[in-house]
Amino acid sequence: MERYRIAVAGASGLVGSALVRSLAADGHRVVRLVRRAARGRDEVCWDPEGRYVDAAGLAGCDAVVNLAGAGIGDHRWTEAYKKTLRDSRVLGTAALAEAVASLPEPPRVFVSGSAIGYYGDTGDRAVDEEAPPGEGFLPSLCVEWEGAAVAAREAGVRTVFLRTGLVVARGGGAWGRLIPLFEAGLGGRLGDGRQYWSFISLHDEVAAIRHLLDGEGLSGPFNLTAPRPLTNREITAAMGRVLHRPALFPVPAPVLRLALGEMAGDVLGSARVLPRRLLESGFSFAFPGVEEALRAALGR
Repeated sequence: MERYRIAVAGASGLVGSALVRSLAADGHRVVRLVRRAARGRDEVCWDPEGRYVDAAGLAGCDAVVNLAGAGIGDHRWTEAYKKTLRDSRVLGTAALAEAVASLPEPPRVFVSGSAIGYYGDTGDRAVDEEAPPGEGFLPSLCVEWEGAAVAAREAGVRTVFLRTGLVVARGGGAWGRLIPLFEAGLGGRLGDGRQYWSFISLHDEVAAIRHLLDGEGLSGPFNLTAPRPLTNREITAAMGRVLHRPALFPVPAPVLRLALGEMAGDVLGSARVLPRRLLESGFSFAFPGVEEALRAALGR
């Protein structure tokens, strides 16, 4: 197997740390982007909000993967935090894309994060990568986020956007918060439970990223979601079955809006997103169902 040198921004996050472990286990050399002075050849200094990257540290990389960004669900969406969300994604992506484009021999592929928030609230309507962006804060953020990679595309670097769904994992994201509630017997549907959730297991998320890294000719947006989105009601029922706990404590929509503010719209909104391009590219899901994904996340 050919070994590559791959730079990863966001290497300490939920997906980034799992990707780094996977790449290193197969003998690839991983270069981490860090927000301090680099301490060796396996680190590159960058400041995403300051739009700075030590481009020389990326020389010789076969690929650059950008998974950096402040957590969508970490805080209420105040105007200040929405600016943090934007700057950490848009300015960081632009800095990396410009650094990649500046190299005499740029990497062969630039893989950059995005999200199914691109589509907004789709209701019962299933959408794939051909669908236009929705309306609201998250869709506009995703459009700007993907657009920030223009320098890499114009330099002829194969550029891929990861429109990721809700990652099923114990260690972070939405499920990192839901699983402890269900384990305590306090789980239940959110709102009326009819909204679609498009999910993906952490294993399949990492496998899909690696598939797209290796896939010559694959560029543009790819939805990283399991093939069959489920409603929140179906998902919470599955969590109750897997964890052997009742799912009897629904959280009414007004309570969510009071607790989460504007972010409640994302929790209560429906995203029925299909991974058409990923499937057409030959990718095979190891955990296509939510119960399988949950059992994988829980090690059962």
